[in-house]
Amino acid sequence: MPLIPWLRWSEALPRLSARSPAETVLETLMLELAGQMRQAERQQRERSNALRKVCTGVDYSWLARTPRATYDLSARERLQLEDVCAKIQPAYCGPAILRFRQLMAELEPEVQEVSRLFRSVLQEVLDRMKQEEEARRLTRQWSLRPRSSPALGAFKTRARICPFASDIRTISEDVERDARPPPRTWSMPEFRAAKEH
Repeated sequence: MPLIPWLRWSEALPRLSARSPAETVLETLMLELAGQMRQAERQQRERSNALRKVCTGVDYSWLARTPRATYDLSARERLQLEDVCAKIQPAYCGPAILRFRQLMAELEPEVQEVSRLFRSVLQEVLDRMKQEEEARRLTRQWSLRPRSSPALGAFKTRARICPFASDIRTISEDVERDARPPPRTWSMPEFRAAKEH
């Protein structure tokens, strides 16, 4: 057995791994879309065959095979979807695929509706990415704020918050400290009977 094909194969490996993460995400998402479209087309064909069999009462599918009509995306729609897929960060690729598969299983859409459903999932993921990025930005902005600002210093002198020391007595403190119960229930007003003379 010649070793030349094996050597060529090992030379091709670095080129495969030289792809950027964005290219990998784009390719993975588009492969998922193509696979789900094939699956939807197969299910649609099976449903139409089952309906025809019920309506006619006869199954001639074994006798003649009809040519398979494959649905394909237009070039414009494919480019638009690739553009949206390129914006997805690698950390969000897996959750996007899982959400897409979940919706496909729940809705069982026609093959023409799959790309629209895919686009809505991608938009959902992009919105979540923006929300999390905004939250990170606000957190970073808050943590970088100078500690000795006059407004914050004035707030510290006016109000001190100590969760374990409180001047307000509560029923739970009385129970914990085995103190005698209060003369009346805290939530009820105190009623006294009129003294008879």
